[in-house]
Amino acid sequence: MEIFKYPSEEAEAKVRYITDRGLGYTADDEKGVIDIIEAVRKDGDEALLHYIRRFDAPEMTLDQLVVTEAEIDAAVAAVDEEFMAALDLAVAQVESFHRKQLENSWIDMPRKGVTLGQMVNPVDAAGVYVPGATGGMTPLVSSVLMGAIPAKIAGVKHIAMVTPPMADGSVNKHLLAAARRTGVDVVYKAGSAWAVAALAYGTESVGKVDVIVGPGNIYVTLAKKLVSGTVGIDMIAGPSEILAIADESANPVWAAADLLSQAEHDPLASSIFVTTDAGLAEKVKAEVARQLGDLPRKEIAEASIRDYGAIMVTDSIESACELANRLAPEHLELLVKAPFEVVGMIRNAGAVFMGHFTPEPMGDYVAGPNHVLPTAGTARFSSALSVENFTKKSSLICYSEEAFHKEAEAVMLLAETEGLSAHARSVKVRLS
Repeated sequence: MEIFKYPSEEAEAKVRYITDRGLGYTADDEKGVIDIIEAVRKDGDEALLHYIRRFDAPEMTLDQLVVTEAEIDAAVAAVDEEFMAALDLAVAQVESFHRKQLENSWIDMPRKGVTLGQMVNPVDAAGVYVPGATGGMTPLVSSVLMGAIPAKIAGVKHIAMVTPPMADGSVNKHLLAAARRTGVDVVYKAGSAWAVAALAYGTESVGKVDVIVGPGNIYVTLAKKLVSGTVGIDMIAGPSEILAIADESANPVWAAADLLSQAEHDPLASSIFVTTDAGLAEKVKAEVARQLGDLPRKEIAEASIRDYGAIMVTDSIESACELANRLAPEHLELLVKAPFEVVGMIRNAGAVFMGHFTPEPMGDYVAGPNHVLPTAGTARFSSALSVENFTKKSSLICYSEEAFHKEAEAVMLLAETEGLSAHARSVKVRLS
């Protein structure tokens, strides 16, 4: 990792290089995803099965598309007690956090004869995308929790999960155990852009949903982007990011491990360390290099650190926070001795991890908040996946005759000013 003095021209150039990396796709990638979506939209199950056989499970048949209760029973019986204990802990704590996000409908009478309010309802159906990765051998169990739990708390009646099958047409047992534990109603053995298209438009076997959430590779991300508007989506997520702010109290071994926890995700992932201590910067640089040596995903992490990693040395914590707010990182760690004194300076971050014993992976699994977070600087205006993603709000408006007459002239004047005479007439006919 290269060390920069911030602010400086060299640091600015590195920041621009990192922030300009984008989602990492080409025009050909986008065209390919468009073709897949159109094929599934037009040909339904036939196209869906074609892509599943071509890319994941060559011998899959249509009657295997839906995971059976027997398959889930077998999966639950096959996972060990330690896994189920960890799963139960995570589920309980994620549920507890997300229950506090549930909004209630409300009614108000702000003026005599006028009743206003807001009605909050869940969507009818939601789709949760869960990556399988490496042929299903590295299942992202936590993605099941982060998608299904807020949907269930919101009151969604039907929760569908899609995940790519392994080559033999099965789904990893840990994913199925998590699906049952979180109340998923149906699991489809389909992944990538074709699974997103099936959820968005429906097929003979896959029911259409109203919202699609969950992380995935660039093809999943592009598919979600392209179907957005037909269905709701959580966000268009880019590569993973971490920015750690540290003072002299930080442990360089721990800090380096935290940076690499995100670098191992993707060659495009970004890991930035910002500190007021030049000596600490040198130690972290050395530790990152040392720890890279024994990482199973060394090649991925090495490319990420080389291209999109950086260490910035600032004159003050205030300057470090200024940089963090500019970058609006997905994950922001405060590796400082008094994190509650610093957090008030932070305006833009997907999630803030406070103190030396709060590494980012605590938030990935058991802390409670959702780990589906805004990336690529979008934390400036967007938020983590939440219960709100699975609800919609309807305004309630009721006027008595007396209240209508009191405000009718103002409505007609404004409507006529806009040149909308039929709007004005709709009010005027009630005055005669």
